Amino acid sequence: MSETAERWAREERFAVELARRAGEVILRWYARGDDVGLEWKGRNDPVTAADKEANELIVEALRREFPGDAILAEESADDRSRLGRSRLWLVDPLDGTKEFVARNGEFVVMIALAEEGRPVAGAILHPTSQTLLHARRGGGAWAETDAGSRRLAVSDRRDLADFRLLVSRSHRSAKVDALRNRLGLADETPCGSVGLKMFRLATGEADLYVHLGGGTKEWDLGAPEILIREAGGALTDAEGAPIPYNRPDVRTPTAYAASNGACHAEILAAVRAVLAEGA
Repeated sequence: MSETAERWAREERFAVELARRAGEVILRWYARGDDVGLEWKGRNDPVTAADKEANELIVEALRREFPGDAILAEESADDRSRLGRSRLWLVDPLDGTKEFVARNGEFVVMIALAEEGRPVAGAILHPTSQTLLHARRGGGAWAETDAGSRRLAVSDRRDLADFRLLVSRSHRSAKVDALRNRLGLADETPCGSVGLKMFRLATGEADLYVHLGGGTKEWDLGAPEILIREAGGALTDAEGAPIPYNRPDVRTPTAYAASNGACHAEILAAVRAVLAEGA
């Protein structure tokens, strides 16, 4: 193993450890029922004490372990000095706060490291099932459960008509229906957080997720991208380009698609057509 690969492996293990620790914090708050310190950062944008405590735990640990690295975390102020750094940690301490408050279990912890604008290591924990996914560039993607460790692979479906589409539980647009019709998709499943949708793609439980507008934050995609890519899938913008990281505006500027990779070009062509129709 090269020196770089060994370093990424250590950083992957650290992300795994931090995700587990943050998950313990979140489950402790989850056990309190409605008493989660709910506040609103903005319209339709909740935050809880669980988000804040998990965020603080992760950020403080990263600062101690990697003092020279930049950190972009959802519940921390954006330090724009990150723009001059080659290494950036992306942290979503509780992706799916609405689902956490609704108590439906559809939330995750996500931590990733990006170097020179590309994800190189990351972890996603689904606290209520205690399933943890992790990956590093060139090292494959893995799932850790009570039953042990297994290597991940996206689904092997090749016929678009059989693809299982994941859709948002709370945001639905006519564009999603238009895309389904173009692709001839019959199977769709509502799912909470973006991170959990990507989690299910990486484990082969689903085949496709498409976000047809901008606005997804960088911390929503860093860990999912390295997991899906290492599991054999694809995550790109509508033109087939990689998602950019460590930009001045943390919002993803374009539509994107995540899939098992089998029909990715065809999916992107349909996405572009739907977007053009709605322009």
